[in-house]
Amino acid sequence: MTQPVPEDLEVDGPPLSPADSLALIDAEQGRRARRIQVGAALTCGVWGVAYLVSFGLWYLTREAELPGLVAGVVTVVLFVGALVFSAWYGVRAGYGVRGPSRVSAAMYGCSWTISFFALTAVNVGLELRGVSGDLDILLWSGSSLLLAGALYLAGGALFHSWVDYVVGAWTMIAAAGSVFAGVPGNFLVLSLAGGGGFLAQAVFYGWLSRCGRVDGTGGAERALGVNVPTT
Repeated sequence: MTQPVPEDLEVDGPPLSPADSLALIDAEQGRRARRIQVGAALTCGVWGVAYLVSFGLWYLTREAELPGLVAGVVTVVLFVGALVFSAWYGVRAGYGVRGPSRVSAAMYGCSWTISFFALTAVNVGLELRGVSGDLDILLWSGSSLLLAGALYLAGGALFHSWVDYVVGAWTMIAAAGSVFAGVPGNFLVLSLAGGGGFLAQAVFYGWLSRCGRVDGTGGAERALGVNVPTT
């Protein structure tokens, strides 16, 4: 399959030899891949902080008498911010790239926002049908983490990234564990296991970028709109 050539890759002067052209394209793709890895680390970090802080605060509402209004406001701000950032960066990462990768990046980034807004509508509908109390708490916390894990699984399978696939599986296990832990134990599971999984992934992608390495699976780069050669 032909690799897409970035639109901003232009060379002044006499035509380059085939070898020089390939070297230039590889260098540009490597530079772009490292920039994308930084973005992937930021995205995972945003979601990790959202889960760690939000559900940690909800645990404190039960164990340390923290006002529920504080936890609620912080949760809304962090999750809406994470959704907006994911959609914005997924679209932005596709700029300058031709071909199916650009479309995939935009569609996958927006799928997070669409999915979570749909989940919110479903959960609100269930509340209107009578779900309340601790069951309502378990519904919201467990389903949000379950959906995030499913999206990671889909992304890992679609873009051939074992890193994303493993994180997705771990996230779904944490979601199931949170339901069995009950209230308020579910908040700790979601905060530490859920948020910790996202933060671990952020550290991994940050390490790849810092070391100047490209993820051998190509997952982060393809998911965010950049095709890179793999070995």
